[in-house]
Amino acid sequence: MSDGEHERVPLARRVPDLGALELLLAVARHGSLGRAAREVGITQPAASSRIRSMERQLGVALVDRSPRGSRLTDAGALVTDWARRVVEAAEAFDAGAQALRGRRDSRLRVAASMTIAEYLLPGWLIALRAERPGTAVSLLAGNSAMVARRLLAGEADLGFVEGLAVPEGLDGTVIARDRLVVVTAPTHPWARRRKPLPPSELASTPLILRERGSGTRQVLDSALSAHGGLAEPLLELASTTAVKASAVSGAGPAVLSELALAEELGARRLTEIPVEGVDMARALRAVWPTSHRPTGPARDLLALTRGAV
Repeated sequence: MSDGEHERVPLARRVPDLGALELLLAVARHGSLGRAAREVGITQPAASSRIRSMERQLGVALVDRSPRGSRLTDAGALVTDWARRVVEAAEAFDAGAQALRGRRDSRLRVAASMTIAEYLLPGWLIALRAERPGTAVSLLAGNSAMVARRLLAGEADLGFVEGLAVPEGLDGTVIARDRLVVVTAPTHPWARRRKPLPPSELASTPLILRERGSGTRQVLDSALSAHGGLAEPLLELASTTAVKASAVSGAGPAVLSELALAEELGARRLTEIPVEGVDMARALRAVWPTSHRPTGPARDLLALTRGAV
């Protein structure tokens, strides 16, 4: 190992576990370590020990303890804000993972295209759990064409798609708006352009793309049809995560939903490339079989998605 290099400490050893973060949030809510301990189901000595352990791990004091109660330090207040985001992300992960298990007692079967399943659906499932805690949900995730097939085969009660229009045999409603974004690694020549990319150059360049049948691909095909159509893809991948990883590695330009790119653009691992005169906006829709308007839990979820957006 050369001078200045240090062995990377695994993230699990640098970041407190979820139980400790939930305890810190409870202290912030109650202003009392004892009440926080009761909320999370541990003894007060165990709670004190967990807070001290977290303070040692992070290297900062988080809680001022006094006979009048427990108060967050300035650093503790900041860590609590970060902890809240981590816990919310874990709740979204749990809601999505539970739905993927496909439990036999599921009362609501949802089919969703990948972008919606990854970036919107977990939050909607958390809201559904809060309002209707007895509703069991199963999730089928794939591209928009798969969602249509599942609904028409009677294998799902409600679907979510990202394409240009409602698939044949289905009815639907717009629940959100989205747009596609061209991105490259910061080292790509396009990232140094001072003018927007001509649509003809985008169309003629091999891109990293989602597979045919995805809503992302449908919208891009349509947007570039008047400019010669898409060139043969550089890579054709079945998941948003795989497309992003390939673009970050510098393999080539990619086109993805703006929803999927916030983290990479914010961290400057990817650069957005403006395109001249091409409309890549799209609607995100809830869909269901024609003449079978959602009822029961499906109707409940539909109402929550529209309200959330």
